[in-house]
Amino acid sequence: MTVALEDYAMIGDGETVALISNEGSIDWLCLPRFDSPACCAALLGNERHGYWSLAPDGAVTATEQRYRPDTMILETEHRCASGTLVVTDFMPEREGKPLLIRIARVTQGSVDILSRASFRFDYGNMPPWITPEGEGLAMHVGPDKLALHTDAPMIIEDDAVLSRATLKEGEHLAFVLAYGHSHERVGDGVDAQAALRETERTDRDWLSRLDVKGLAYPDAVRRSLLTLRALIHRPTGGLVAAPTTSLPEQPGGQMNWDYRYCWLRDAAFTLDAFLECGFVDEARNWRDWILRAVAGAPDKMQIMYRVDGARRLDEAELDWLPGYRFARPVRVGNAAAGQLQLDVWGELISTLHIAERAGMERNDQGRHLEHAVLEHVTKVWTEPDQGLWESRGEPRHYVYSKAMAWVVIDRFLKGQSVGELPDDRRAELETLRDRIHANVCKEGFNDGVNSFTSFYGGSEVDASLLLLPRIGFLPMSDPRMVGTLAAIEAQLVDGDFVHRHKMNALVPEGAFLACSFWLAECLLGVGRRADAVRTMETAMGVAGPCGLLSEEYDTRSRRLAGNHPQALSHLALIQAVLALRRFDAEGHDIDADL
Repeated sequence: MTVALEDYAMIGDGETVALISNEGSIDWLCLPRFDSPACCAALLGNERHGYWSLAPDGAVTATEQRYRPDTMILETEHRCASGTLVVTDFMPEREGKPLLIRIARVTQGSVDILSRASFRFDYGNMPPWITPEGEGLAMHVGPDKLALHTDAPMIIEDDAVLSRATLKEGEHLAFVLAYGHSHERVGDGVDAQAALRETERTDRDWLSRLDVKGLAYPDAVRRSLLTLRALIHRPTGGLVAAPTTSLPEQPGGQMNWDYRYCWLRDAAFTLDAFLECGFVDEARNWRDWILRAVAGAPDKMQIMYRVDGARRLDEAELDWLPGYRFARPVRVGNAAAGQLQLDVWGELISTLHIAERAGMERNDQGRHLEHAVLEHVTKVWTEPDQGLWESRGEPRHYVYSKAMAWVVIDRFLKGQSVGELPDDRRAELETLRDRIHANVCKEGFNDGVNSFTSFYGGSEVDASLLLLPRIGFLPMSDPRMVGTLAAIEAQLVDGDFVHRHKMNALVPEGAFLACSFWLAECLLGVGRRADAVRTMETAMGVAGPCGLLSEEYDTRSRRLAGNHPQALSHLALIQAVLALRRFDAEGHDIDADL
């Protein structure tokens, strides 16, 4: 039976993650990194597609999942008639090969436990060859190898590794899974308890940098920051949008996309949130990743890249996987990488501008990119594109995309690079900035509906318009933004949840959770604090027991939807809480100028 997304928690080591159900089953695991093929893909199928369960061997009366405070160490408590079993799952930071450690501990009574490790490589398509290796068992397919070590006996049954044991109160048993190349020997001599202590210390030391003074929801911010940290590819600094693929945005539908990549669109949001929370190293690493990915050719810039900055994200369908709740196709890769989306140049310049304001050193590449992006955008800003929501339909003149072209000129004029231009060129850019602004306000605002619209000539809104105050295009106090807010509340809001587009009964897409937090910031901008708090609390309230948010929330089934967990949802949560703190401290609107 399919597990609800809110009943999954995540552990990670900064290079990949595992999703673990509240039943104690690892149903999603890609090795050695986020965008590698999965060796546990039951999330998108069933037990035949790979999983690793560790739980009582018998009936369970209740389960509860939780993280150890201020860590990504997961505890799953199983209560049964004979006693209570707690399984502690974590992935230590790598010092070589990836490790996943599970420690079974009985806290009351006596419990018979069963570990069933049924790995299937290539997204659930290939069972491994299993052989003894040292004191453990090795499972390999082609270049990939997993080695499982434990003190309990292990047997091979139906291409799976089974291990049974009986533990009494106070006893524990560790399972260590190591990944490596098929010709290597991995996983020997791991001290599970020492690794647990070090992981706990590292997580808490990292989070201690956060200043929670004045934060209305410190626990939610802490959990969001830890979640984001787990989604950062530590060797390169790249932040993946989500660790999963093909979790549907529509129940049983075809809007199933691979999000295991780094979106430039998240760049300014990420940098701003990390800097305000005091995580300068993570912000700088993200800035540097962007510079490496874009290199020296902004005209060839993509909207997304692999975690190492590679450009090839060829899209394919995996026809052997039935999909989460039978939503097909299951896709890997993402063809949207090749779309024209004008807003990404604005994101790049905003990121460099924020880094500059924060005192980060400017290098030759950054200066070159600022000038190159500027010249490119002056030539292409009039073209239609696919928009923030990556439409696969006809290109249009999206209002938010045009506003982000304005951001390119505006931020350049406010940065250090403008001093490198002659006076006449600076005057030309000031004129162009004002021209773009006037063009958006004329073509993108519909007097008949008293609102900015999704695209030029349209009459409907989309949730990207909530970002216009955040990018400094217009203050929320402007009557046009007040009218746009009213239109969004009338057309897109369903019980404090915000949809990206006007709701369509024939295409029942879930509410986009980040947009609820964007709405909350806009409500603060017009002084509606109580409405903003209610909106934020409604969105935070749909998180699972472990505090994780997906991309969307299906208001019909009252379930999380889309890829899980979603970095942008947690970024938007952090930004909304920070905006509330500024609002309370300053007592006036919080219009941003990033």
